[in-house]
Amino acid sequence: MRIRKMVRFRAGFAAVATALIVVNSGAQNRIVASAVTVPAANETYVPIPGFDTTSIDATVDPCNDFYKFACGKFAANHPIPADQTEVDQFYALYNVNTQALNGILTKAAAGGTGRSADEQKIGDYYAACMNTDLIEKKGLEPAEPLLKEIDGLGDGMRGKLALPMLIGKLQRAGINVFFSYGEQQDYKDASKQIAVIGQGGLGLPEKDYYLRTGAKDIEIRQQYVTHIANMLTLAGSTPEKAKKDAAAILVFETSLAKASMGVEDLRDPSKTYHLEPIAKFEGSISPVNFGQYLDAMHSPHVSEINDSTPDFFPVMVREVRTTDMETLKAYMRFEVLTSYASRLPKRIDDESFDFYGRKLNGQPEQEARWKRCSNAVNGTLGEALGKVYVEQYFAGDSKAKMVEMVKDIEAAMDKDIDSLDWMSAPTKLRAKEKLNGVANKIGYPDKWRDYSKLEVKADDPFGDRVRALEFENDRQLNKIGKPVDHSEWGMTPPTVNAYYDPSMNDINFPAGILQPSFYDKTQDDAVNYGHIGAVIGHELTHGFDDQGKKFDAKGNLSDWWTPEDTKKFEVKTDCLVNEYGGFTAVDGAPGDAAGAVKVNGKLTLGENTADNGGLVLAYMAYLERAKANGVDLSAKKDGYSSPQRFYIGFAQNWCENARPEAIRNQVLTDPHSPDHFRANGAIVNQPGFAAAFSCKKGTAMVPADSCRVW
Repeated sequence: MRIRKMVRFRAGFAAVATALIVVNSGAQNRIVASAVTVPAANETYVPIPGFDTTSIDATVDPCNDFYKFACGKFAANHPIPADQTEVDQFYALYNVNTQALNGILTKAAAGGTGRSADEQKIGDYYAACMNTDLIEKKGLEPAEPLLKEIDGLGDGMRGKLALPMLIGKLQRAGINVFFSYGEQQDYKDASKQIAVIGQGGLGLPEKDYYLRTGAKDIEIRQQYVTHIANMLTLAGSTPEKAKKDAAAILVFETSLAKASMGVEDLRDPSKTYHLEPIAKFEGSISPVNFGQYLDAMHSPHVSEINDSTPDFFPVMVREVRTTDMETLKAYMRFEVLTSYASRLPKRIDDESFDFYGRKLNGQPEQEARWKRCSNAVNGTLGEALGKVYVEQYFAGDSKAKMVEMVKDIEAAMDKDIDSLDWMSAPTKLRAKEKLNGVANKIGYPDKWRDYSKLEVKADDPFGDRVRALEFENDRQLNKIGKPVDHSEWGMTPPTVNAYYDPSMNDINFPAGILQPSFYDKTQDDAVNYGHIGAVIGHELTHGFDDQGKKFDAKGNLSDWWTPEDTKKFEVKTDCLVNEYGGFTAVDGAPGDAAGAVKVNGKLTLGENTADNGGLVLAYMAYLERAKANGVDLSAKKDGYSSPQRFYIGFAQNWCENARPEAIRNQVLTDPHSPDHFRANGAIVNQPGFAAAFSCKKGTAMVPADSCRVW
């Protein structure tokens, strides 16, 4: 349950884990790459300090708008670069970490006889990605085998009967066509790993982009059709045929969108768990030969499968059956070009970015190639790269300090559960059982991943990406039917993020986020408990939010609440739904109030619950730590007392300067509220805030009525 927004451009499965953030833009999601270069002098990044006095606007009354007080000068001090959709603490640290990774990769790419096997792989993968001269020289040739296989499908039913094997081959190479397939822990038996299948195949972020009727939505669909036509034309179609195919692709994808589950429902595990015998599923998609698909995917044949979105497949099969082959071929060609745009000529890469980066998210320019290639290595060889990163950037007592802080915050939750007046004793007992069962993963895995079977060549940019995606596909699907590996991580060590996994019942903090500003060894505990402490509390609270509460201590989907406690819990979460649902994230155009976009209180409920509860726990833990260390809470540093520094540290997690297009896309697709509301939305519900800043009840930040779950 991720503590930060994930900017995604391709629809697929909703993440089972919830996370704080993943910093990636359209450019990064579609990594795109001449000779190896290092960052230019004007692209040197430095961390933002844990307590950033330059962002504070002391002219703003903290009791009226705490975000503007703590972050009021951030936007002016941090203009948005042309290659980014926003600047915030996560992007700032992402840039610092990317710079660090680039230093490691540039050295590895230089070659030499002393390289280890992992250094050869990460160095050559990076060098190939950076070699744009070679990419231009090769043109479309690397993609031709896939494109020819698509074009070679027969017409009519003969071609459609051959689709399962081709779909499997494309999906194994990471190409998003028709639907999604993978593995997961069984929601109701977390000791098992099972096959899961569900909706997918959309080129727009999620289903409602195809269905909303507002002026902006119509414009995006028109731009999308133009983009599809441009991509097909660049790959050799005539403009007339490309235009016709693009329009037909939108019609086809719209039919898939109508049958897809919405972003709110995808959050609910009880709505995405439908384990059934494989024979039943195969009967629902007849006459599709599912066994051929599994063989092409390198998946084991299974006796049961979780049909996570059962309403989707009958419609998808019907639409494939009734859609002409020329449209289906064009659809698959477009997806190949989109998925591999970064490893194809610049004209294709630029066109892909123009739509997914510039038009959807308002990002004027692509990121520098060195950034994109550095993060491409992190995405495919993340633990090989992460091992070196950890050795260089996560040394000393950082891990020990984090372990101490996690224990403090878990102890605070134990006390918090005792204090709840709305929860009965039996449910409290089960809640503590779950809390005591949470596993803590900090920094990096105990066992590093083995990449020895992955072939990487310095002169094969396209092939490297194919092989890396196939390698990861096979690694994941090989888990089906095997014991669960509780030591495995779902994020790479350099990632600027954190997450809670309800099936594992663990909280995970990669080394990448345990850097300034989130964890700053030069700052006092007040600041660090406000920053990374609130992140820890956020992830821990995810185990008890509206979806996390549905999993027990062993990670199984089971109702361990009394009916009365569930009703009381829902009354409290409804308060948060209404609070955040009242926030306007993007104003409409002048005279177009209907064009305004509000925060979706239901979609963001889990993250808002985690933000609010996490901050309460972090403050409780800080007060106990300060007491143990004999800290004078009233003593001032930088002009602020320790409690004030704590809350400023928290709010500065969310200092942001963002493009309205990116915020709009986030609000429509992402379970995280925009940063401004993550700060103020939690602050107004904090029992310790008013005393810290001497705010009177009835002021904007201390309303007469507030919301409190945990």
